[in-house]
Amino acid sequence: MFTIGIDLGGTNIVASVVNEKYEIISTDKTPTNSPRPADEVFDDIARVCFSAVEKAGLKMDDIASVGMGTPGTVNGDGVIEFANNLAFNNVPARLMLSQRLGVAADKVFLENDANCAALGEAYAGVGNGAKNFVAVTLGTGVGSGIIVDGKIVNGINFAGGECGHMVIVVDGEQCSCGRNGCWEAYASATALIRQTKKAMEEYPDSLLHQLAEKEGKVSGRTAFDAMRLGDIAGIKVVNKYIKYVACGIINIVNALQPEIICVGGGICNEGDTLMDPLRRFVQAERYSIHSKIQTEIVKAQLGNDAGVIGAAILGYVK
Repeated sequence: MFTIGIDLGGTNIVASVVNEKYEIISTDKTPTNSPRPADEVFDDIARVCFSAVEKAGLKMDDIASVGMGTPGTVNGDGVIEFANNLAFNNVPARLMLSQRLGVAADKVFLENDANCAALGEAYAGVGNGAKNFVAVTLGTGVGSGIIVDGKIVNGINFAGGECGHMVIVVDGEQCSCGRNGCWEAYASATALIRQTKKAMEEYPDSLLHQLAEKEGKVSGRTAFDAMRLGDIAGIKVVNKYIKYVACGIINIVNALQPEIICVGGGICNEGDTLMDPLRRFVQAERYSIHSKIQTEIVKAQLGNDAGVIGAAILGYVK
């Protein structure tokens, strides 16, 4: 059996044909070129879907279902209520996909993109079929998706699972959502870059300056590279940043006790430099200190494929 998974992003539209083993067998993509009218975007979505099916040597009749992950909030009727980076308001995405692809509306499924990434990792990645699973992505923001009993947690308004917007510092740094002190304001790659720049002001002789000049910018790697060279400012930034990341992870562990929490995003390219101290923080501060079964904290496995695979799986689990 074959399904189509679509990852609608602010930069690219990706469509893949996925088999029953959750393996990608063909892919096509095109720039999103947002913001622009939804009709134009969905014309391109249909085009890459047809191309992916053709590359797989299949026909649309061979496709059992179509799933799409999108930024923003998607309601139970398949309407994208709001996606700010696409400039979408109340877009009838399920109907538009159904009409363009010639697929029955009840075979078209939509979800938030972070939820799709969580689903992909839970079923086809590091989750290994775990029924209680949380995926966290440390990127421009802090994205997250929660799987309980094998199902995505949406909440009553289809906007659940936004762990990045739980407050970890009351009256703290302002978050892009409008609140102050959100986990995202401290644990995102954007926050790490801001923390690095602040340290550069405080430590004018730090290696951070040389590394940033060499790279041409301050990035999420700058502080980690400086830390590895023994730079005091780099060490302080990294230690504090990992503590912020751990704070949110510990909150998730204490609230949900999932089998696995996977951490993804570009910062995870730091590997054990990030993950080992993160696990130590969680082990030291989790509430369930005496339990024989503990939540595993692991690095995400599927990378950029998580969202499109998760979207393709939607037809199995909805």
